[in-house]
Formats: sequence, structure tokens, C-alpha cells
Amino acid sequence: MRISMQSRLKKKFDYAYRNMGDAYIRLRKYKEAIEALEKVTELAKPEVVIYEAIGHCYDRLRNFAQARFYYRKASHLNQEDSKLFYKIACTYFNEGQWESCVKQLEQALRIHRTQPEYNLLMGECKMQMGMTRDAVQSLLNVVSMRPKNVKGWEALIRCLFQGGFLDEAMEQVQHALHMTQNKPVFHFYKAAILLADSRKKEGLLQLETAVEMAPKMLKKFIELYPVSLRDQSVIDLLARMKKKGK
Repeated sequence: MRISMQSRLKKKFDYAYRNMGDAYIRLRKYKEAIEALEKVTELAKPEVVIYEAIGHCYDRLRNFAQARFYYRKASHLNQEDSKLFYKIACTYFNEGQWESCVKQLEQALRIHRTQPEYNLLMGECKMQMGMTRDAVQSLLNVVSMRPKNVKGWEALIRCLFQGGFLDEAMEQVQHALHMTQNKPVFHFYKAAILLADSRKKEGLLQLETAVEMAPKMLKKFIELYPVSLRDQSVIDLLARMKKKGK
């Protein structure tokens, strides 16, 4: 009778702490959520969902080492869940540990090779490692699987641009404009490619068009091609466009 009562109380507290943890996560009170969810680990058998939730909270707090620790605990319980390896990879990426990130992504991709998010992160990681061709291949996988995904096209074009493959970057910009129904960001990228390719007149006209379409996205152009701000023609154009906007 006593054991039965203890069992019922244990289940009652377990349920309460789970609800508290979930509520705190929804309120973005991650420290409080961790405390509640750790109580669950003391009361119940190890569960993937609880370890993953604790890892998520540490992730949000940017404590990537602790997030990784709990994601690993979850992955040990379910080694076929590719999402957990991806989350571990993300913690390494956020810390700039590219090789460790790649190893985790390789495990995730062995389980789900066609997952766009995994290929996107692999491309970004390989880009950071200076492995442009490998990065391009991963990013081509992304845009082939999700041709309307803006992030995939952006990463692919950025990779080609930074690698100095301007002809290929221009080709992909044209594909991106077609597949994403003329998204303004790709007009900025097109302008950057033209200017970097010493096609100044075309580049300035394209930049003017892009700014007219979406002035708030100018930062995308600057992020891709910051040295353009050394060009007086670009500075004059942006000053004129700003004045015109007023």
C-alpha cells in the first residue's frame, strides 16, 4: 500500500514538473525550465524528449557545451534520430568548431541524406573551412530539394562569390531570381557580382534597381561585398538614393 502511494506521488510530481518545464520554455524562462526538467530526470526513467528539452534550454542560453551534453544523452537513447546529431552539430558550429560540426553532420546525413537543413549547415561549415567546391555541392543539394528556399540560394551564391567563381555565382543568381519569384535580395547579390567583375556601369544600375525595390536590404549587399564602400561611385549612388528616399 505504501509503495503504491509513493508510486502515485512520484507520478504526480513527475507530471507537475513536466508541465512546469513546458510552461517555462513557452515563457522563455530557460533557467527555470532546466530546474523543473532536471527534477523529471530524478523522478522518471531517462527519456529522449526530456534530455532534448534541457539541451534546447541551454542552447537558448548560449551555453553550447551543456546543450551538447544533453543532446548527446538524448542521442545515446535513440541513435537513429538524425535531428539530435544535427543539433549537436549546431552547437559546434556556434562555437566555430568546424571539423567537429562536420563529423556530427556526417552522422545525421547517413540517416537522412536528403534533409535540406543538414546539407545547408554542411555547406556553411565547409565554406568556413575554405572547402568551396565541397560546400557548393552541399548547397546545390539544398536548392535542388527546395528550389524556393531563399536561404539555400543565398548560401550558394555567397559561397561561389567568396570563392571567386563569379560566372557561376551569376548563373545561380539568375536561377534564384526565377525560382523565388524575383526576390529583391538577389538583385543586391547580382549588383555585387557585376561590380566585383569590373562591370561597374551594369553593377551601379543593378544596385540602384535593388535599392529602389527594397532599401532596407542594402545590408545584404554590404555583407556580401564590403569593399564596394571604397568605391566613390557606389558611395555617391547610395547617398543620392538616400536623399531621393527622403
